[in-house]
Amino acid sequence: VITRPEMEIGRYHWMYRSSRPHRYHHVPALRGNISPLGIQGCFECCIKCLGGVPYASLVATILCFSGVALFCGCGHVALTGTVSILEQHFSTTASDHALLSEVIQLMQYVIYGIASFFFLYGIILLAEGFYTTSAVKELHGEFKTTACGRCISGMFVFLTYVLGVAWLGVFGFSAVPVFMFYNIWSTCEVLKSFQANVTVPGDQICVDIRQYGIIPWNAVPGKACGPILENICNTNEFYMSYHLFIVACAGAGATVIALIHFLMILSSNWAYLKDASKMQAYQDIKAKEEQELQDIQSRSKEQLNSYT
Repeated sequence: VITRPEMEIGRYHWMYRSSRPHRYHHVPALRGNISPLGIQGCFECCIKCLGGVPYASLVATILCFSGVALFCGCGHVALTGTVSILEQHFSTTASDHALLSEVIQLMQYVIYGIASFFFLYGIILLAEGFYTTSAVKELHGEFKTTACGRCISGMFVFLTYVLGVAWLGVFGFSAVPVFMFYNIWSTCEVLKSFQANVTVPGDQICVDIRQYGIIPWNAVPGKACGPILENICNTNEFYMSYHLFIVACAGAGATVIALIHFLMILSSNWAYLKDASKMQAYQDIKAKEEQELQDIQSRSKEQLNSYT
């Protein structure tokens, strides 16, 4: 007659065959740093390290640093050149452009803050990418994801989304000076073509900066016509500021792309961490059940020994 303890033992071995202890054979150590597969240990270590690098986060960080550097550096120099052009050709009275000078100076200080903030934020996001990659790579190891880590990842997703929306506004705002300088440049090209044809006097072709609202309507002279406009177009400050504003606008666009890239990475990493937490909970439950079955097996053996 089969007793109940024997039935429990048989059911345990039938359901959990893979949980039986395995016998491991000793592999003799090889000389040097060569593994049993014939590959050098240093090479294996390098491959393992490269496998844990978050390449997507690395590319997004480089793109973000490049875009912010172009926007801040070129924008700072272009604003300085713009003030110089206004003071020399469009607003000779200091009181007329005093407010504009203060706004531009404030924007330059804001540029310093943006550069410092995104330098730190890019490093933090790269570190978070390393953390999440390690969590995904070592789900079955000793690495344990915590609720705090998942909360921090979710916070980065929200913050990156807000920064992405803000940089869309910065990108649109940086296109305004490009549009203004393009209008001046196109007017200069029209002036040169009219002077070549000698059909229309050049004094009738003017550029009025007051219509853009950056200086008041009572500013003197407020506009440039004919030879004065041609001299402005031939200065190095004009062309330098024009091209720097274009590069700054491109840098703002690159930063927007980098933040969108970061947002996709952070969202996927947060989903991976969420799945990792579920996997850990499942493994904990499974380990607890196996421990209970082992306890049942040990008690059954003790009962069998007592019966015999």
